[in-house]
Amino acid sequence: MHTTTLTTGAVRERLHTLVVIDVRTPGEYAGGHLPGAHNIPLDDLEHALPTLREAADRSDLLVVCASGARSQNASVTLSRNGIPAVSLEGGTAAWASAGGDLHRPAATAAPKWAMDRQVRLTAGSVVLLGLFLGLVIHPAFQLLSAGIAAGLVYSALSNSCAMATLLGKLPYNRTDRTDLNATLAALRNN
Repeated sequence: MHTTTLTTGAVRERLHTLVVIDVRTPGEYAGGHLPGAHNIPLDDLEHALPTLREAADRSDLLVVCASGARSQNASVTLSRNGIPAVSLEGGTAAWASAGGDLHRPAATAAPKWAMDRQVRLTAGSVVLLGLFLGLVIHPAFQLLSAGIAAGLVYSALSNSCAMATLLGKLPYNRTDRTDLNATLAALRNN
């Protein structure tokens, strides 16, 4: 299913008319989000459908994530449920690169690494471990490195990232759990 995307320029012109839904993890959202964005992590999207339907009746929905992949998946889910939405092309990374303002909470308990940085660290560590164990213990351990390489190629071709999905479920990334009920109440009052 094809989803509609908007460029950063188009979003900049229309931001004041859009309801922005950020589907990243709470930690990623806290690291910087579009002005006025509401955090509804992708895992919670199904629960939020009735409120999102109401919001879409009042205004156009813009769904954002870090790169645009998760927001496109969210747009497909919304579309399947009769809720029109568009996705920000390139996500918050493109928004920030184009000079767009990112809002951050005034105080966060501990700064969190962006998901792409966590993926790079994890992938690099597993590649190095596979090479080291392949040299020291048995060459078969090099398959770890090959598996990560194949996963990175697939990630680039499919514009999805299984490692990011798995890392997003770790307690480190879920400690500042979004108060979904408060977010949904704010959407209803928008």
